[in-house]
Amino acid sequence: MTFFFSFFFGRTERYVDTPYGKPSDALILGKIKNVECVLLARHGRQHTIMPSNVNYQANIWALREEGCTHLLVTTACGSLREEIQPGDIVIIDQFIDRTTKRAQTLYDGQASSPPGVCHIPMAEPFCNRTREVLVEVARSLGVKCHVRGTMLTIEGPRFSSRAESLMFRQWGADVINMTTVPEVVLAKEAGLCYASIAMATDYDCWKEHEEAVCVDNVMKTMKENANKASSILLTAIPQISQMDWAQTMKTLKSMAQSSVMLPKH
Repeated sequence: MTFFFSFFFGRTERYVDTPYGKPSDALILGKIKNVECVLLARHGRQHTIMPSNVNYQANIWALREEGCTHLLVTTACGSLREEIQPGDIVIIDQFIDRTTKRAQTLYDGQASSPPGVCHIPMAEPFCNRTREVLVEVARSLGVKCHVRGTMLTIEGPRFSSRAESLMFRQWGADVINMTTVPEVVLAKEAGLCYASIAMATDYDCWKEHEEAVCVDNVMKTMKENANKASSILLTAIPQISQMDWAQTMKTLKSMAQSSVMLPKH
């Protein structure tokens, strides 16, 4: 996030509240290459919020209320495939959910939340049009990029056991993290275009003769490769801003609205 500040002009900070409480941190408003953007640190700017305690509902609500149409997120992840090497980028297109403690809907039955029950379709969790832009940009920049992948999201904050890691491979997962769910689900409910740049930092712990995942190695790989994700975003943002998204947004909002079963009076 710090990397972006050098490209972020007219920066202001706004602390907001939502029906779900406060977001993870202040919304940082400004322009990236003359495109109005909002930055929000998922874990707080000092990385003090563990994955289970991130207020995903408040984060998504606040970004939508601020007028965001696209959520372009980055995430560190472990690789469950030999061909996805540490430092590689994966533009994920599917997920498997292994979380257990997180609110997964904006329609949670609370008095301050929207009314009804939302059964949001999740066959295509990510915005494929936005994903295509990220893939094309990565290729144009010469960044090694896997054009699809299934993310398995665990509850955390612990890493997986070897038995779990091997099982996740058998399930067909390609990469593993702790934040994609429920973020992508809530973004879909909110009618937002959501795409994720996943950066592999390690081989989790399934791979024989390879050092198991640890925080030190994750941080080292992140620092060495952070410029890849940043470069993709800095190129993709102006491209996305110049495209016509009217029909895409209409389709997303229509899906979100039609998925809500309102209470009968």
